[in-house]
Amino acid sequence: MNISRRAFTTQIAGAAALATFSPFGAHAQGLEQARILAGFSPGGTIDSLARRVADKMRGHYATSVVVDNRTGAGGQIAIQALKNATPDGTTLLATPMSMLGIYPHTYRKLTYDPVADLAPVSLGVVFDFGFAVGPLVPASVKNINDFFGWCRANPTLANFGSPAAGSVPHFVGELIGRAGKLDLRHVAFRGTQPAILDMIGGQIAAVSGPVGEFLQQVQGGKARFLATSGAQRNRFAPHVPTLSEQGYKDLVFDEWFGFYLPAKTPPGIVDKANTALRAALAAPDVIEGLAAVGLEAKSSSPAELAAMLKTALERWAPIVKQIGFTAES
Repeated sequence: MNISRRAFTTQIAGAAALATFSPFGAHAQGLEQARILAGFSPGGTIDSLARRVADKMRGHYATSVVVDNRTGAGGQIAIQALKNATPDGTTLLATPMSMLGIYPHTYRKLTYDPVADLAPVSLGVVFDFGFAVGPLVPASVKNINDFFGWCRANPTLANFGSPAAGSVPHFVGELIGRAGKLDLRHVAFRGTQPAILDMIGGQIAAVSGPVGEFLQQVQGGKARFLATSGAQRNRFAPHVPTLSEQGYKDLVFDEWFGFYLPAKTPPGIVDKANTALRAALAAPDVIEGLAAVGLEAKSSSPAELAAMLKTALERWAPIVKQIGFTAES
């Protein structure tokens, strides 16, 4: 069939207009499959973020976008998998800041460099931490100071779980114990959900983790918050006083999750991934879905995410030194 030059030009212009209109810009130009690595088990906050974003990127960034849970080593296995991936845009990583901003201060032989081996793409969410207890701790314990008193009376039961050794929740719990002049023993898990399951099963006393991880169990009466870690009360748990409100002014912490590509990914691919992620994170159902698990959707430019990691690396260096924790300790 013959097509006139004018008709052909008109068709090309129309296609370009459609690509521009799409919130994701042009299609991924032949990218058939992509995966988002998540270093923790299904059901947790990082998995919730990755799955909601993957659903929105599917058909736009790539024909197929799936979540690949690579658990173990406190999130390091997923980061190592990204480091070893081909830098062609087919493999992304959703990771907590902890593995990038804290692990370099705690591991003498980390298998990756968070700056040299990863290409920042976009911020994903920001959130506060909660400190919660389960049925092992009596209902009369209603706040952090009550918990300190119970721990002193029950030293063999004074412990807490976190999603990973050397993570922010781990250090928040350690600092809480120090504030109460307690030997609050840490139990590391592969994600916050496994820790919460042991807590509500009466195996451990408390868990330090993202606020959103606890909401279902708290609402169901199986766990209860004693404190949150933000500068102000958390909007997902407004009835819970912060650690600062309870007299611990220095215990103010939050965290972020970010998206990364392998180092040496071409800038054009990074830009396309950033555009797709920004559109996904701006979708109303994604915002609402993340809010349901205590996460505030928030995107950024690659440069902004790089600056946030630099700030985190600088902030946590003296805190880790103060605690004296190393991965070998």
